[in-house]
Amino acid sequence: METGQKTIQKNNSLTQHNTKALSIQISLSGLSFCILNSTTQTIEFLEHKRFNKKLNPLETLEQLQLVLDNNSVFTQSFASVLAIYQNELSSLVPKELFDEKNSADYLKFNAKILKSDFISHDDIDICKSVNVYVPLVNVNNYLFDQFGVFDYKHTSTILIDSVLKKERSSEDTKLYINVSEFSFELIAVKNGELLLYNSFEYSTKEDFIYYILFTLEQLQLNPEIVKVKLSGMIKKDDELYAILYKYIRYVEFVTTDNNFNFDINQKPVTKHNDFVILNSF
Repeated sequence: METGQKTIQKNNSLTQHNTKALSIQISLSGLSFCILNSTTQTIEFLEHKRFNKKLNPLETLEQLQLVLDNNSVFTQSFASVLAIYQNELSSLVPKELFDEKNSADYLKFNAKILKSDFISHDDIDICKSVNVYVPLVNVNNYLFDQFGVFDYKHTSTILIDSVLKKERSSEDTKLYINVSEFSFELIAVKNGELLLYNSFEYSTKEDFIYYILFTLEQLQLNPEIVKVKLSGMIKKDDELYAILYKYIRYVEFVTTDNNFNFDINQKPVTKHNDFVILNSF
């Protein structure tokens, strides 16, 4: 298998009638799985597996194997499979400056990488940038064996692309915050243009608000004026929301622009919680 290919291919028996798409979001703190029937535009499956601590790549693969081996929904054929990697090992580079030979150099100033790490990249055409990141090669190899053809992207690629499409006609300044259990991604936009993307690890609500207020200060944005849009693992009744609302006037949850139906067997879906995976199709 050529792990350097963005789309990894293998012969399979998919037919033209197959309209199912599978997205799997993969981080060291949890997994998410989503199946879309693209003919009916229906989300037929949406499940999460949270870990109680950050795992290593081998342990993460073991958890992924357990889920896929023990649920018959994954035995069907899929017209497309997408792996979405969520980690802090990514960096944006202006497209005109990008040279694939220097991929490790783009990352080493922002993240701790190993010489053995495989480095990939996504094009983000809407902001003329390239997102350089480290996927999990052991997971790629496993998914290839399981599904054959599949693609993979970094979470921030989907986030940035989705946010900028939502904001392309906006004249406001906004902060988008996508929250995970031990980290969050932050995107600042002004007049439809990307001001900043970064990710932060946190362990307390004080860490969480510190990084956000520090970012506002560095960008010279007024917390009384800037609008904050939330997605991911955050609710109105939790401590992260409470401390954010204490310091920032305009806080609301992000809305999704897709019009998917949700299967009646699915649990109630709070769309902002699954903003990334729902925007992956």
